[in-house]
Order: sequence, then structure tokens, then C-alpha cells
Amino acid sequence: MFFKATYSLMKLHFGFNRFYCNVLNRFQTLKVNNVSLHKYVLHIEDEYNKLKTKPVLLPEQNKRLEQLQLTIDIIHQRNHVFDGIYHLQELLVDTDEGIQTLAKEEKNAFMKELAKLDEDLVESLIPVTDDDLCNALVLEVNTGVGGQEAMLFAKELFEMYSIFAQFKNWDFEIAEYLTTEIGGIRHASALINGNKALQYFKYEAGVHRVQRIPATEKSGRIHTSTVSVLALPQPTEIQIVIDNKDLRIETKRASGAGGQHVNTTDSAVRITHIPTNISVECQVDRSQLKNKALAMQRLRALLYEQQLKSEMDQIQNLKKSQVRSNSRNEKIRTYNFGQDRITDHRLQGNHVHNIKGFFESGLPLDNLINKLHENARIQNLLNIVMEFENK
Repeated sequence: MFFKATYSLMKLHFGFNRFYCNVLNRFQTLKVNNVSLHKYVLHIEDEYNKLKTKPVLLPEQNKRLEQLQLTIDIIHQRNHVFDGIYHLQELLVDTDEGIQTLAKEEKNAFMKELAKLDEDLVESLIPVTDDDLCNALVLEVNTGVGGQEAMLFAKELFEMYSIFAQFKNWDFEIAEYLTTEIGGIRHASALINGNKALQYFKYEAGVHRVQRIPATEKSGRIHTSTVSVLALPQPTEIQIVIDNKDLRIETKRASGAGGQHVNTTDSAVRITHIPTNISVECQVDRSQLKNKALAMQRLRALLYEQQLKSEMDQIQNLKKSQVRSNSRNEKIRTYNFGQDRITDHRLQGNHVHNIKGFFESGLPLDNLINKLHENARIQNLLNIVMEFENK
């Protein structure tokens, strides 16, 4: 009897020793989609500690430190919970059943807290993108393959987005609306403003496929049509900030006609923006200061034009990436009216039923987009972790 009791106690202690060895590797069990975050979290801790030891931080380093702070705070809370579980070790094998029961209850409470902290930790590791913070966008709906049926569906889709914007309490201002004789639309666009609006509408960008029997179809044959959707951040006023260290300023005597004073002083100014190699000259005034001010105005205008072109190029690339083709094969979502089913092809095994309710109420679309957003954020984190692991 004594041997059996001693063996049971040894077995319990062996189990706890094994568990608390894992506690020392406290991130070993932290996984997302079966991918361990252990090394990456240790890397985050190390990065934070190195930044904290620096006597002076550059602006970008200070910003990074602020970004890491929430993650570090959660790690500290998590460590505190592990300490609490560790100190229960002896109580969990105490001979007094009452003490054992209390220890088990406390351990269960710790484990629940740990599960919540693990969720918070993963959430803090997911980076926030510019799209997640953008409140203004241009939404475009264009007909694709399918003729009149595609035009009718484009109208329904555009109206669905108007209802969704209303559901989210966002401003929805129609910018273009090209109708057809049968009541559909060839193209429509809207300016949408609202809290994190682009974060939602970016998941609508792509080719939407509809499968149904058109009202004009007499033989009852199912038609397949497509509509493309674009969601682009609204161009904002670009602030041109010029650092003095990026400028090379040269003065010389003005050339050409202009009277006796023009050629006798170094009033002409040439300014070169070193990063872009853009140069401007000004010699219209006798005053060097005024010529410098005029040259700076010209330089700002040229840099504004260059940045604006760059922003437009990025938007064009975004358009191409969102809708590579309007063909029936490249789609993000299928609306099958015959089966009253919506299938989003970016989520495995995800189907939504009741198409009428989906189009007329903002809540079903909101729920679907939230699933897509969560899936995309997790994938973004996994990409970062895999990139770190492969370094």
C-alpha cells in the first residue's frame, strides 16, 4: 500500500517536473495554425531590451519601442501567471484534499487567464497596416463578362455597398453612375468616408461571379456573369517636407540682360535636391534671398508633382493586383442564386445562405468581412514569422 502511494506521488511529481520544464520555455506552446511563435517572441523581447539599453533613440527607434511596449507588457503578465502556477506545485500534491481542491481551482483560474493572455499576445504581434487606418476610399464597380445580366448584377452589388455603408454609419457619395436601358449599370463609383472604411472594403476588391437564370432567359438556362470591384485609398494632400541636409545651394552672378546691378552681385541661385537630383535656378531678382525663396517654391512644386505621380502609379498597380482579369475563372466570391448560397473562395469551406438577406442587410457582409480580415491578419503574422525563421 505504501509502495503504491509513493509511486503515485512520484508519478505526480514527474508530471509536474515535466510541465514546469515547459514553463521555463514559456513560449514553446504558443502556436498559430500549428506554427510556433517561440523564437519570434524571444526575438521581440531581445529587440525591446536592446532598445531600452540605448542612451539615445532615433525617432524611428522610439516609435518601434512604443510599438513593442504592449507586447512586452503582456509577456510580463504572462510570466506572472506562470509563476503563480509554479508556486501551486506542492499544493496540488498535498495530502490534504481540501488544499488540493483549492489549488486545482486556482490553477484552473490561472489557465483561463493564460489562454486569454495568449490571445492578446498573438493580437499584439500582428502588425497594423496603412489600410487598417485609412478612413477614405474610392469604390468602383464595373461590369465584366455576361452582358446585360452582368450590368444588372453590378447595380445590385453597388446598392448592397450603399446599404453596407449606411449600416456602418459611413458617408457614401456617388461620384459616377452610368446606367443602361434595361436598368443596370456599366460603371459606378462612390466616395466613402468612415472609421477604417478601407480596412473593410479592401476585401471586396476583385471579381464577383454570379450564377443565376436571368429574367430575360426564356429557356431557363443558368448564366454565369462577372462584376469587378476596386477599393482605392482616396488621394490625400501630400505634405512636402524638405530637409536642409538634402539640398545643395549654389550662388553665382546672374547672366543676361538686366542692368548694371544684375551682373555685379551673386544674386542667382541654383538649388539641387540631392536625393532626387532635381535642380532649379532663379535669377529674376536682384535679391539673392528672394531668388532663393522663389527657387524653393519651384522645387516644392516639382517634388509635389513627382510624389503625386508616384502615388498614382501605386494606385494603378493596386488596380492591377485587385482585378487581374474580369474572366469567370478569376473570382473572389460566387453568388449562386439557384442554391441560395454565397461562397467566398478565400475562406476554406465558408458558405453563406440567404442571398436576399445578404444584399439587403449590412450585418451578413460585416460578419464575412470580419472573418476575412482575421484570416488575413493571421496570415500576415505567419508570413513575418516564416521570413524571420528563414533568415
